[in-house]
Amino acid sequence: MSKRVKWSIASAAVLAIVLVVGLTAAKRGNKAVSVRIEPVLRRDLVASVTASGQVRPQTKVDVASDLTGKIVRLAVKEGQMVTKGQFLLQVDATNYEAAAQRSEAALSSARAQQAQAQASYTQASKALERSAAIKKQNAQLISDEQIEQLKTTVEVNRALFESSQHNVEQAAASLRDARTSLGKTTLYAPMSGRVTRLNVEQGETAIMGTLNKDAATLLTISDMSVLETKVKVDETDVARISIGDSAVVQIDAFPDTTFIGRVTKISNSSVKGAATASADQAVDYEVTIQLVNAPNETRPDFSATAKVVTDTRKQVLSIPIIALTVRENEALQNADTAVGLGKPKPKKDVGKKDVEGVFVVGSDNKVTFRPVKVGIAGEKHFEVLSGLKENEKIVAGTYQAIRELKDATLVKATTDTKKPGAKP
Repeated sequence: MSKRVKWSIASAAVLAIVLVVGLTAAKRGNKAVSVRIEPVLRRDLVASVTASGQVRPQTKVDVASDLTGKIVRLAVKEGQMVTKGQFLLQVDATNYEAAAQRSEAALSSARAQQAQAQASYTQASKALERSAAIKKQNAQLISDEQIEQLKTTVEVNRALFESSQHNVEQAAASLRDARTSLGKTTLYAPMSGRVTRLNVEQGETAIMGTLNKDAATLLTISDMSVLETKVKVDETDVARISIGDSAVVQIDAFPDTTFIGRVTKISNSSVKGAATASADQAVDYEVTIQLVNAPNETRPDFSATAKVVTDTRKQVLSIPIIALTVRENEALQNADTAVGLGKPKPKKDVGKKDVEGVFVVGSDNKVTFRPVKVGIAGEKHFEVLSGLKENEKIVAGTYQAIRELKDATLVKATTDTKKPGAKP
């Protein structure tokens, strides 16, 4: 076979390969992308913020001892209902009773000293009065020096009497303090409620609450008639919540029941969360939701999830959340004029702006990206404020398909397209 024949065969083979590749590419370029297509419809939307937390009583008191001593009597059990003023427990009062008795004895001694000082003061005063009267009648019988000495004696006894009065006051104050400490050995319920936590047993030692608050807490009494849940809401959502917003609360202990609640408090300071891998911290705010119809079986620290309703819309145009995508807009350009040249400076990109929108399906089944302005977000749909009309067809999925779509792409509806009017 000649060289010319070989070259002819090789050229024909290359040409055939090029034709096959070209035809394959052309077919692939005309192939329609399978997507979900839905019309733009009107729906009822409910915007909400979901957060988790724990159920707590609105009012609770941690009962602690103001002194240290052994618990010699414990009259309540965990879960028991108590009324205000009811006896709870008794701390060993032996030392405090002795201190009170010592104070009583000291007060009695101070009063006796006061009586003695008063008698001395009275006697000195009368002696001065008698001597002064005698000297007035006959100045030769009493000298001036004797009068001065008697006056000094009166002043000294008066000072001793006043000192004894202060000693009595001091002893009385010490007795009141001793009796107060003695009274603190007996603890009574500060409010009516349920004993939701009991940290001690009879025979253990109670310590002063000022030393260690957590260790000093003997028991907790909670008013279970008004319950609330405190949830942590992210900083991006807390601005949408207002006092009085309604909420639906689900308590993990009652999985088949939901409860109604109202937002009663929004914290002004944040609760910093744990640091993330990027060294940033999650900033959350505590939102308090008061439960309206919590069951009697509810206990403190039950885990709960609250969905706070922040806004509602009736029969508004809406699109599936998955349909909304973001595309880069044209670059912003600087058209300043060059100084002294009288000619426009070369246009320069100084930033790019992302635009939210959807892909609208045309009559030829080709898509076009259209900017859309959205409002509140429901569970599955966005409210449409502008950019679309009712019954226009848009690409509603899948996420992968929407991410890869471009203008003029040919699409076709998948067989699992949802029926119009589906619930949001």
